[in-house]
Parts: sequence; C-alpha cells; structure tokens
Amino acid sequence: MLWERINRFWKAGLIEKNRKYLLLTMIGMMLVMMTGCGDKLPEVSDMEMTLSETWACPSSENECVDAENIVEIYQDIYDDAIETNTLGSLEIKRRIITRLGENGYVAVDSENQIDMAGAEQALAFCKSVDKKESDKLTIIVITDLGFRKFDMETEDGNVNIVRGYYQYDQNGHIQNKSTVSYPADIWQYTEEGYLFFKGSYFSDENFVLTLSDSQEYTALRVLPLDETCRELNRKYILPVGYEQNNMFLTDWNEENYGDLDFYDIFDVFYPSLYKQPIPYVADDNLGVGAVYQIPEEIFENVIMTYFDMDRGTLRRETTYFQEDAAYEYRPRGFEEAEYPDIPYPEVVSYKENEDGTITLIINAVYSDESTSKSFSHRTIIRPISGNRFQYVSNQTISIEDENDIWWHSERLSEEEWKEIYGGTR
Repeated sequence: MLWERINRFWKAGLIEKNRKYLLLTMIGMMLVMMTGCGDKLPEVSDMEMTLSETWACPSSENECVDAENIVEIYQDIYDDAIETNTLGSLEIKRRIITRLGENGYVAVDSENQIDMAGAEQALAFCKSVDKKESDKLTIIVITDLGFRKFDMETEDGNVNIVRGYYQYDQNGHIQNKSTVSYPADIWQYTEEGYLFFKGSYFSDENFVLTLSDSQEYTALRVLPLDETCRELNRKYILPVGYEQNNMFLTDWNEENYGDLDFYDIFDVFYPSLYKQPIPYVADDNLGVGAVYQIPEEIFENVIMTYFDMDRGTLRRETTYFQEDAAYEYRPRGFEEAEYPDIPYPEVVSYKENEDGTITLIINAVYSDESTSKSFSHRTIIRPISGNRFQYVSNQTISIEDENDIWWHSERLSEEEWKEIYGGTR
C-alpha cells in the first residue's frame, strides 16, 4: 500500500514537492524492517531527528533592534495576556494586529483568522510587482508565541524575501529563532484576496534528510472577510477540516450518505463530545491490526449527536454486531497516514434558509499549491437549541481533477486490511 501511495505521487507529478514526506515514510518502513514487527520503534528523542533550523539572535544588530521595537508597541497587551493566561488567543492576536496597524505596520495572524491591518500597503506592493517597479514591504505575521517578519523588496518583477522568526523565551524576552532569505519562486495574488509566495533556501539539517534545499510556503489573506463567515467557519467547519476524514470531500445528504466514512467522523467528534482522547488506538506493533468493539451507546451517541439519522441506517453504513450490541472499529494505521500539509477550509459566504438551516460555501485554501480555491463545497448545517447543531449535507461545487485531493487517504477496505494484517483480529 505504501508503494502504491508513492506511485500516486509520481502520477500526480508531486515527487519533488514531497521529497521530505516520502523520505520520512521510507525511513519508517526501514525502521519497521530493522526492528521487526514485534518490537517498538525507537522514541523520537532516541532518533535525534529534527527538521527545524535555529540561529542565535541577533543575525544582525538592526534586525534585532527592529524586532524589539515591534514588541515594544504591544508589550502591554502581551503582559495582560500573560497575567490572564490568554496568550495565543484569538482576541489577544486581534488586539496586537490592531495595535500594529495603528502604528503603520502591515500585520495579520498566521492562521488567517483576523483581517489584515495595513492591507492597502500589501496591495500597493503587489501592484509594484506587477508593474515591475521598485518597492519595499514588511509584513508581521503573529503566531501563538511570537511572530514572523517578512521583509520584501521588489525590482523588475522579482521579489526577494528575508524572513525572521521571533519567539518569546521563558523570561518573556523576544528571541530570534531563525532568519532565512530567498527569492520568491512563486508570487501570486488571487482573486479571492490571498497572497501566496514560495521560496527555497539551504539548510544543513534539512539537506541531510531531503538532499535538497528547504522550501517555505506562505499564504496570507489580504482582503477582509465577513466576520460572520469567520465565526461560522470556526464553529462548524474548521473543527472537522480535511484531515483524515472525507466529510467535506465527498457528496452526501440525509437521504443518501454515499461514501461518507462514519469511523473517521467518530474520530473527529469523540474527543469534543467526551472531553478526552480516543481510547481506541492503533497497536504499538505496526504489524498488528488493532480491532475494537465499541459499545453501541458510545458509537451511536457520537454519530447521532451530529447527524439526524436512525440507528438502523447507521448500522447499515458500518459493521454492527447485534449479538454483542457493538460496532467494529479499526483505528487508522501506518498504511493510512496522510501527507501532513493539507488545505484548510474557509467559509466565504452563507445563507440562512427558511427551514432554519444555514448553507455555507467553503473554499479549500492550500498554501502548498499556492491556491485559495483548491476546491469548493456547499455544506448545510442545522442549528439546534442549546448551542447544538447537525450536519445536513455536503456537495462538491468545483474541483479540477482527483489530484486536487491527492493528500487524502481513505481507510483500508476489508480486503486491503486482511491482505496487510493477515486477517488477524
């Protein structure tokens, strides 16, 4: 199965882009071979592998002073956040971005959940790139524990970037964790209002693993977005997302659930409903396929909290053992792992329907592909009293071809599972 997935990358023309992922996957395969199916893998700390670069601050005196000046602008907000234990919260990030904008900076959060401050400066810089005029721009991207600073210069349509990453230490002092520079190999401003840029730079650590330069992908929303769209996204769509589930990747409705995978949905909602991690985990031995029988009251409670469906329908869509009053459940294993960098959903419009449901239009934003609309889908939500809600349907609106979701892996079929694990249960 792993070799089939690698073959998928070849067919999609994505080998160069995913060299690191493929190499790490092959390393995992070799570790299994070396340790044997009956032994545990070494701990990560024992393997001593790292994919990040760290340089001491400052890389240059002016850069460090500039970073300190930036922090000084919102120091009181940071102090308040430490005192109230709200550092990294959406509201604190919003206050910081607003303050930086008031002081003439272009600023946005790293997850594009807050409107960019100083967006007009970013748009002016993009126009300079298009017109091949000389210009400069600095963008501050706020993260949970610090910020990234992009210093950009353009001339003759080319863009050069110096990116610094700054993080607070345990004493509350800002430190330069890394600084890299690169020309923008990709520079694109989309009609949806996103700025994408990508560049490559040399890193000793990454070269050892990938035998190539490191690549950095950045996606920043420049144009503002309706705050209601953002709130609807955070409540209904982002908690599910596109990772290890097909809820928004396939068409389904309450009359026909199609290829919707309820086991992945169970994985998504169990932690939020029961306020604890899923206890039904894969076996430590990668060569053993774990199988559980989940009591019907637990499995049905998770699914039927978020879907208006009867038990009979759910049992037909899954594997149910009536004599045991339980559902068969096989957790995702090593063979079903997905590429780590995937698109994220963004609600771009909504409509409140007469029957009380809400129709959401969502774009999949994918920085690795430099697109703010990798695909689009229409999802209908049914709000219920007491802050509860149900998912009513999902429909794909636009997708160019199947390679647009190449990063997703379906769960193993019954036949595939038996082939890999020998049919043991």
